[in-house]
Amino acid sequence: MKWNLAIAAFCAAPTLCAQSQPEPNALPLMPWPASVIVQSGSVPIDGSFSISLSGAGSTDPRIKAAVERIPIRLTRQTGIPITLRMIPGGQSATLNIIVESKDHKAPQRLGDNERYSLQSSNRGVKLSADAPLGALRGIETFLQLVGQNTTGSPGFSVGAVTIQDSPRFPWRGLSLDVSRHFIPLENVKRTLDGMAAVKLNVFHWHLSDDQGFRIESKKFPKLQGNGSDGMFYTQAEVRDLLAYARDRGIRVVPEFDMPGHAASWLPGYPQLASGPGPHEILRTPGVLTALIDPTKESTYKFMDGFIGEMAKLFPDEYFHIGGDEVDPKEWRASRTIQAFMKKKGIADTKALQVYFNSRLLKIVTKHGKRMEGWDEVLQPNLPKNIVIQSWRGQESLWQAAREGYKGILSAGYYLDLMQPASQHYAIDPLVLPPARKAQLEKQNKPVPQELNAEEQKNILGGEAAMWEELAIAENLDAKLWPRLAAIAERFWSVQSVTDVNSMYARLRTTNYWLEWLGLTQRSNLELMRQRLAGSAPVGALDLFASVLEPVKGYSRHPEKYSSTTPLNRLVDSIPPESDAAREFNEEVLNFLHSTSNGPDALIQKLTMWQENANAILPMLKNNSLLTENVPVAEAMIQLCEIGKEAIASRTGKGALRPEASAIVAKLSERQGDLLIKIAPGIQNLVEPGL
Repeated sequence: MKWNLAIAAFCAAPTLCAQSQPEPNALPLMPWPASVIVQSGSVPIDGSFSISLSGAGSTDPRIKAAVERIPIRLTRQTGIPITLRMIPGGQSATLNIIVESKDHKAPQRLGDNERYSLQSSNRGVKLSADAPLGALRGIETFLQLVGQNTTGSPGFSVGAVTIQDSPRFPWRGLSLDVSRHFIPLENVKRTLDGMAAVKLNVFHWHLSDDQGFRIESKKFPKLQGNGSDGMFYTQAEVRDLLAYARDRGIRVVPEFDMPGHAASWLPGYPQLASGPGPHEILRTPGVLTALIDPTKESTYKFMDGFIGEMAKLFPDEYFHIGGDEVDPKEWRASRTIQAFMKKKGIADTKALQVYFNSRLLKIVTKHGKRMEGWDEVLQPNLPKNIVIQSWRGQESLWQAAREGYKGILSAGYYLDLMQPASQHYAIDPLVLPPARKAQLEKQNKPVPQELNAEEQKNILGGEAAMWEELAIAENLDAKLWPRLAAIAERFWSVQSVTDVNSMYARLRTTNYWLEWLGLTQRSNLELMRQRLAGSAPVGALDLFASVLEPVKGYSRHPEKYSSTTPLNRLVDSIPPESDAAREFNEEVLNFLHSTSNGPDALIQKLTMWQENANAILPMLKNNSLLTENVPVAEAMIQLCEIGKEAIASRTGKGALRPEASAIVAKLSERQGDLLIKIAPGIQNLVEPGL
C-alpha cells in the first residue's frame, strides 16, 4: 500500500485527518508514531533532492554519517539516481534537519533523548530533534514515508503530514545468539541496519554459550582458540561493529554466560571447571551441566582479567553475565565445593550462585560497568543497580520491579519459537497475558496486581531473543524479519496501539521496505527453495510452501541436530508465518459471518492448492531432500477436498462426509516438521456451529 492511496482511503475530509491510532489502511509507518496528522499536499522526491543541516547538534558524526546514507537509500527505494546535495543551513531544502543541541561526549546511554518531530508540506520536509538520536529516528520515519505516486505524474513523493514522536520505553532491543551457529560480521551489520530502521536501540550480543566462545581475548587466547572451532570475532572486528552500531544509534551490550552455559570456556581453561571433564564444546542443542567453579579464588582472578579486558573493549555501561539455567549437579557432587559451602555457611546451591554473582558484581562494578543478568540472578541482598532480564514472564519481572530493580522483558518475544507476529504483538511488559491470568485463576493462585505508576518506572522495556540452534547465516534474516518490526512497535509506540489488522497491513509494506536495506528475509528463502527444486521449476514448490509453517516451540530440537547438521530442508526454507494461510483463514471467518462474502474465492484457492499438491508429488518423490514431504502434500490434498465439500454443504450444493471433522483435526497436527496452516480455516468450515 503506497502512502498516497492510504491517505485517500483513510481520510474522509480532503484537507486534514488526525490519526491518533492506526487503522488497517493507515500510513505504512512502523513503529507507529505518538501523534500523526495527515494533510493534503506532497513533497516530490526526485533528482533535485537536497538536504540542509542546522542546529548545535548537527555537527555530530552520527548525523553526518546518517545524512550520507540518505541518498543511497533513496536511490534504492526509488530507482532515481540521487546524490548528496547539501544546502547551507537555514536555507530551504527538500529535507531540512534541525538538531537543537549537542549530545554528551560519553557513549550512548540508556535514556538518551530520542524525541523528534516531522512536518511535511508543499514547501519541503522539516525534521526537528532535541538531540542527535532523535534525528536518527526521524530520518527512518522520513524514509518510510517515501512512496510511489498513485495519482498525478509518475514518480515518488512524501505526503503532507505532521508527526510528533518519542519512544514509550528507553530499552528496545534484540538479543542475538551467535554461539550455537556463528553469524558472520556482515550479517550482524545487516541486522543492525534493520534494527535502526524500526527504531530498536540495544543490540544484546550473546557471545558465549556451551556451543561456542565467539570473541577474541588477547589476555586469555585459549578461550577462542579451544572454544570456537576457529569461528570468532577479532577485537578489531568488534570495534568496527561497535562504530557501525553507534552510527545507527544502537548500544551494544555483550553477554558472557556464567556460571552455567559455560562449556566453551573450559576446553582452554579447565581450571575454571567444577567437574573433572573431559571438557569440550557442545555439538548439539541443549544445556550441559558443566559449570564454572565459584569456590576458587583463581576463578575470580581470571574473571577480573577477562571482564576488565572486555569492559575496555565494549563502551556501553551495561555488562551481561547470563546467570540462567544453572544445573547444580556438579556443585553437589564435588566434595571440595560442598566443604567450601559448609565452611562459609552457604545453605544450598542457590545461595552459592548468589555468592558467585555477588563476587562478579564487585568485579563488574570495579571496571565501571553495571551488571545485567537473567531472572535467576535476582536474589536477596543484591544491589538495586543491576538490571534483570526476564525470560520467565511478567510475574518475575514485576517482582523485581516491586523490589526496586530495573528490568526488561524477553518472555513472549522469543523469535526462535516460530510464533506468528500477532502473538508477539499481543505481549506487553506491563500487562499480564490473559492466558496466564486464566491459568492462575483456574489453579486458585493469586493473580499479581498491576504495577503502580512508580513501580512501572522500573520497567525499562524489552528485548526480542533469537537463539540459533536452527538458524544460520543463510536464513537468519527470515527468522528475524518482519516479526521483529512488530515487536519494535510494541516497545516504541503507545500502549493503546494494538490493532492486529493494522499491524499486519503495515507490516507487509515494512517488510518490503526493509529489503531495500539489503535484508534477505524473502530472497534467501527463495534461493533455498530453488536449490531444493534443482533443475525443476520452483514455482510449484513455492506455491506448496506458501501455506506451510515450521512446527512451533522446541519440538525440532532432538539430538539428531548438531552444530554441523545442514539446515537445507523445506522446513528451513520457509518463513515462520504464512501470510497466505493467515489471509485464507480470515476469509473463511468472513464467509461464515457475513452474507455478503461468497465462497467463490475460497473454492478457487482450495482448488489451486489441491491441484498444485497433486502436480508436485512426482518432484517430492524423486528428490532426496523433499521425499519426506510427500505425506504433507497428500495431507494438503485431503484438506482441500474436505474444505470444498464443507463449502458445498453450507451452500446447499453437496454433502460433507461424517468423519470430516476428525480427519481435519488429525491433519491439523504436525506433518513431519511442518504444519499446514490452512487447516484451522478448513476446521472452521466443517464445524456445524460456526
